[in-house]
Amino acid sequence: MAKQNLFTAANALSLSRLIFLPLLFLALYSEQRWIFFSLFLILGSTDYFDGLVATRLNQRTELGKTLDSLADLFFYLASAYFLYYLFPDVVHFNMNFLWIIIGLLLLSFIVSAVKFGKPIMMHTALLRLCAVLVFFLILLSFFFDTRYLMAFVLTVYFVGFLEVIAIFIIFGNVDRDTVSILHLYRQKNVFKTQN
Repeated sequence: MAKQNLFTAANALSLSRLIFLPLLFLALYSEQRWIFFSLFLILGSTDYFDGLVATRLNQRTELGKTLDSLADLFFYLASAYFLYYLFPDVVHFNMNFLWIIIGLLLLSFIVSAVKFGKPIMMHTALLRLCAVLVFFLILLSFFFDTRYLMAFVLTVYFVGFLEVIAIFIIFGNVDRDTVSILHLYRQKNVFKTQN
């Protein structure tokens, strides 16, 4: 891993999601839907590019992972609000399931806080997929009825948060970028066969 350095391109991309998030609210409340759409497209894309840049430029650090998690948390919580504000029928259709997902998110934070002394936001493959799906859910909602797409996204989140909770309970404090629980089981089995 690269040394801890706040001033990297990857960290700048993560921070941009936090710094420019108020512009999305400004566009939303001034009813500039297409400006909102464009800004959301740009800011949401930084979630992909910060990881790509961090990997390609060897800028992966614990600080960067924390910034990315923080930016993700605020950006995707705001995204839930944007979806509700712009497309309330999509959210109302899925409201009961949404409360279950919020409960599982909070439970994952509680489990990690109790076990490790701090809430941890994992970046498993399923949760990364969810971030992409939420991004496209909002963009597609401008053009289509996405009630069932949201139900699908929430289903993936359901499985993803259950996986994270299981990882914390079974494997303890692992790298936040762990791919999946299956990946951890494979690593454990490979380690056993080598010893």
